[in-house]
Amino acid sequence: MTSSRPYLIRALYEWIVENNCTPHLLVNAEYPQAQVPQGFVNDGQIVLNVSPSAVRHLHMDNEAVSFEGRFGGVAHTLYIPAAAVLAIYARENGQGMVFDLEPPVIDEDEDSGPDDEGPSGGEPPRPSGRPSLKVVK
Repeated sequence: MTSSRPYLIRALYEWIVENNCTPHLLVNAEYPQAQVPQGFVNDGQIVLNVSPSAVRHLHMDNEAVSFEGRFGGVAHTLYIPAAAVLAIYARENGQGMVFDLEPPVIDEDEDSGPDDEGPSGGEPPRPSGRPSLKVVK
């Protein structure tokens, strides 16, 4: 099942803007592929004002949030993977949502491939993460 995070980010963004508040994103700036101005990162995180008046070309999809913004008068293009968004909230009242930290997704193609050794002890293979019972005498 796909992550609900991108859908919630978009819905909360719309809700915050419709209520005439300023949407802010709390972002894990150290997340792989996150492109944020590093000079404004504090403790590995950055807070971004993503109100319609503060950004240009805002695009939110199931993969990422991207936009152009100015930091210290310098234009930057930002790319934030959806999993790097730690929270979205209204600056005025703090209402919004905090998300759990997600580990980076490992691309299956980059993996070293299947393990040819198989299970030890002659036990049949079983799906990982699944409980199993063992008879003990």
